[in-house]
Amino acid sequence: MTTYDFDREIDRRGTSSVQWDGIADRFGAGDLLPFTISDMDFASPPEVLAALRERVDHGVFGYTDWRLGEFREAIRHWYATRYDTGVDTETLVYAPSVLSQLSQLLRMWTAPGDGVVVHTPTYDGFRKVVTGLGRELRGVPVGDTEALAAELARPDARMLLLCSPHNPTGRVWREEELAEFARLAERYGVAVVSDEIHADLVADGHRHLPFSRFAETGRGRRWALITSGTKAFNFPALTGSYGIVGDPDEREAFVRRMETGEGLASPAVLSLTAHIAAYRHGGPWLDELRRYVAGTLRMLAERLAEGLPGVEWTPPQAGYLAWIDLRPLGIDESALQRELIEREKVAIMPGAVYGAAGFVRLNLGCPRKKAERGVDALVRAAGRLRTG
Repeated sequence: MTTYDFDREIDRRGTSSVQWDGIADRFGAGDLLPFTISDMDFASPPEVLAALRERVDHGVFGYTDWRLGEFREAIRHWYATRYDTGVDTETLVYAPSVLSQLSQLLRMWTAPGDGVVVHTPTYDGFRKVVTGLGRELRGVPVGDTEALAAELARPDARMLLLCSPHNPTGRVWREEELAEFARLAERYGVAVVSDEIHADLVADGHRHLPFSRFAETGRGRRWALITSGTKAFNFPALTGSYGIVGDPDEREAFVRRMETGEGLASPAVLSLTAHIAAYRHGGPWLDELRRYVAGTLRMLAERLAEGLPGVEWTPPQAGYLAWIDLRPLGIDESALQRELIEREKVAIMPGAVYGAAGFVRLNLGCPRKKAERGVDALVRAAGRLRTG
């Protein structure tokens, strides 16, 4: 069995890293240990790095087409072996990022002023894209199907925007929930876009089900699954995402818009290379990563239980982002951020970014020693401020 070294600490400073080099822009200080934006401090799988080196050594980087070569077949293979789900490669589309896919689908399926329904708390990238395009973001609490139905029933609701698994809570939607989402969307004539970029990081004991299993493919079926291998295999800076669009006419329109209106004539060849290598050979690395992250999350649970009694927290069902409810401690969020930044010298995302004051989102996609420093800093800071 191959063993990968996730304990190795890699210095990311000076690499134009948003998490490390851009810390002062968000937190006002540049000397902080960051646990922020959701990328990991681990090197990408050696199998991916080897494929990238081989492609670079080829030396020619002419125009490319994502429909040529092994890219689509690698996706089909991944879904068949990982999710027991068939993918017709003719239904696939390509875009530089998941959010660029969302932006294009919003332009196609909604108009300014239309309602876009999301689950709260909400990934801040959704808020930026939806409101930036002049659409109205409408939130319903995670798990509240009655509130969801009421929002979708509004006459100007045009899209249900899923995050599956959910960011920031790490919730993995159950089969009956996904079936109900599809049923409600069909009932109220609402398009569905399911962002599944965290799917490959589902924890043991839980199962991700692609939304494509619950939606019919054909004309008049407005739904899309949008995702990428960049999250799980940690190469977002290479860009690249793909999607499945249910309606063939809408799919053709999407590709045409990307290639003409957005100028996507030639995707980044190293993104194609990385995806192919990850989906063909990266499974063992990903499984070991998931086990390592699970150990880190257990460490967090133990230290919270010991250091902050009253905070009830369990590891997420997917991902390396810990969504922690500190409201039982009666802590002012601004005061906590000052303690973390000025005294503890760490950067942790406040819940208000996702529309939920009193929470924090702690990125633990990092070596264990770094994670322990962040967790201990949070426990100390919250402990000093607690009133509850």
